[in-house]
Amino acid sequence: MNTFLRFFILGFLIVPFRIIDAAKPERPNIVLIFVDDMGYGDLGCYGNKLNKTPSIDRLAAEGQRWTSFYSSGSTCVPSRRGLMTGRHPGLMQRVNLAESRDQLMAAMLKRQGYATAILGKWHLAGYPKDFTTSPMHPLECGFDYHYGTPGSNDVPAPPGTKQTRKLFDSCDKFTFQVPLIRGREIVEFPVNQELLTKRYTEEAVKWIRERRDGPFFLYLAHNMPHAPVFASGEFQGRSKGGRFGDVVEEIDWSVGQVMAAVKEAELDEKTLIVFTSDNGPWTMFGPHGGTAAPLRGEKGTSWEGGFRVPGIFRWSGKIAPGEIAGMAANLDLYATFASLTGGAQPTASSGYISQDLSGVLFRNEASPRTQWYYPSGSTAFRSGNYKIHVSSKLRSSNPDTRKREPITKHDPPLLFDLSADVGERKNISAEHPDVVARLLAEMNKFRNAK
Repeated sequence: MNTFLRFFILGFLIVPFRIIDAAKPERPNIVLIFVDDMGYGDLGCYGNKLNKTPSIDRLAAEGQRWTSFYSSGSTCVPSRRGLMTGRHPGLMQRVNLAESRDQLMAAMLKRQGYATAILGKWHLAGYPKDFTTSPMHPLECGFDYHYGTPGSNDVPAPPGTKQTRKLFDSCDKFTFQVPLIRGREIVEFPVNQELLTKRYTEEAVKWIRERRDGPFFLYLAHNMPHAPVFASGEFQGRSKGGRFGDVVEEIDWSVGQVMAAVKEAELDEKTLIVFTSDNGPWTMFGPHGGTAAPLRGEKGTSWEGGFRVPGIFRWSGKIAPGEIAGMAANLDLYATFASLTGGAQPTASSGYISQDLSGVLFRNEASPRTQWYYPSGSTAFRSGNYKIHVSSKLRSSNPDTRKREPITKHDPPLLFDLSADVGERKNISAEHPDVVARLLAEMNKFRNAK
């Protein structure tokens, strides 16, 4: 056989494999684990030395661990609005989500033939008098199955009280009158909060086992570790991180159970698992809150600690393990999931800025997101490594009175280089007035773009 013919045959054999390797991965099952008020520094894989999180650490080691992943808001509702709509809460204007339920993430995936379930906290529609009949009930928003609570585990507070540090110190598992609902039926009132993580996990494992033929979307939205924090008996007093650490370690156990269920169902190479938090930690509540270290700030602020959260993506055999420094936000999951499943993205929704992260996940491309806007009462904006604070506050409220904290305006804005000062300690605005002016112009353009 002559040399030309050998190369021709070899090339013919190689080309199809290159095409297959570059093709878009098959439609995955999607498991989105969304925890409540877990800080950037609460996990071992993000530097915590007290909380033992081997399952989440393994999830990160086997997938991509993002170090600039943002929540859509620094509190519960805005973050969930961004997640479920792909729209930035600070750009949405006044909207009635009930009028666009067919554009929510679950509805989009359901149209693509996905079985859909939410286990845990919803909190996309406030606290209607009767959640079971609300037009914003999950079963009206694209979910086939629902088991969880209407909102946070600290609402409502007992009559005549506020959600203060003193109340969290003294409350028990039944103090807050929170209903546990399956579908439209209240199955326990008030729910035993020590069992929430365990019950959701058992439901998740069962649901995965029953969906072997897929495709499915499982939204596992834990109530914990939102204050007041509770763990089941097996995990109480177990962590070196105290009461909060106990709860984190039970969530880690939950993640391990979900990973095992996916593998036992022989779906490991067909399932994308995403783990993130709805916002930063409620550090002001001491043992009832976590840490954003080495970041500054906490839940309810525009400091990095309010918005920057753990972000982990794992799809065995499809996502190469690694650490990603590029920016992304939970609202980018909408466009990403739409791209992976063939779903349609909204075309006329104010504030829809979701970016497809597929290039980063599968092809080692740079993140398409290079800017982020932080509205949280106070205001900040990031472009590349630089971030300005037009205004700021220490924390969301006083933990003893729950009175709102004052907001400080900055003229000129504070400026930080996050590549050298992730803790936002050294204001360099005086040395770089040109950068401040550029970021102010970019922020105004960003806010007025949609």
